[in-house]
Amino acid sequence: MILKGLNHLAFITPDMEKTIRFYRDLLEMDLMAGIGHHGYRHYFFRCGDGAIAFFEYDIAQPMAYDKFHGSPTARPIGFDHVSLTVDSREALFGLKDKLEAAGFEVSDAVDHGVMWSIYFFDPNNIPLEASWDCMELIDAPAIEDDDPLDIVAEGAGPRPGVWPEVANPTPPERMTAHPGNGIDMRASFLRRGLARSKPELEWALAEAAPAPRTVAG
Repeated sequence: MILKGLNHLAFITPDMEKTIRFYRDLLEMDLMAGIGHHGYRHYFFRCGDGAIAFFEYDIAQPMAYDKFHGSPTARPIGFDHVSLTVDSREALFGLKDKLEAAGFEVSDAVDHGVMWSIYFFDPNNIPLEASWDCMELIDAPAIEDDDPLDIVAEGAGPRPGVWPEVANPTPPERMTAHPGNGIDMRASFLRRGLARSKPELEWALAEAAPAPRTVAG
C-alpha cells in the first residue's frame, strides 16, 4: 500500500478566528500548526491520524454551497461532504447536543446500516457529517448494489498489470523539493523547540546541499 492515511483536507475560510473557535473549541480538534504572512494564513487542526487545514486570505468567501449532504446534483462541483468519526452512540448524540447548544442546525441521526450519522455545516458553509461505525466489516469489499459492477468482483486489493510499470524511476539525487509557502515554519519551529526534523529530511537536505568549494593550494 502506497498511501498510509489521509494527511489533510484543505479548505478556505474568510475568518480564521471563527474557524478556530468552531474546530478547536467546539469540535475539540487540536490546533496543530500554521503559518501566516502578508494577509495569508494556512492553519492545521488534528483529526485522528490526519488533519483538516484552512487557507485564509483577504478575498476569501464562504463556500457557495446550498446542496444538502448526499443529495443528487447536476452541478459540476465534485465535492459532497466530509465525514468525521466518533467512537460511540453516546459521543454522536453528545456532539449533536453540543452543536445545537452553540446554535448550529443539526439533522436527526440517520441509520445507514453500517453507521449512524448526523449532518451539519461549519461557519464556512462546509458540509460536515459525524459518523458512528455501528458495525465492523470482516470481509471486503462488502457491497450491496442492485446493479453490481463486474470490476468489484476482482476484489478489494490492487490488481497487477492494470497500469504500466514505472520505466524511469526518480533517482535519489533528484528526490528534491523546491521551497513552498510554509518553508519558514521549519527554521522557526526548530529554533523555538516546537518540532524536530525526521532523520530522512536531514539526509535529504544534506544530499541537496552544494558541495563545499575547495581552494587550490
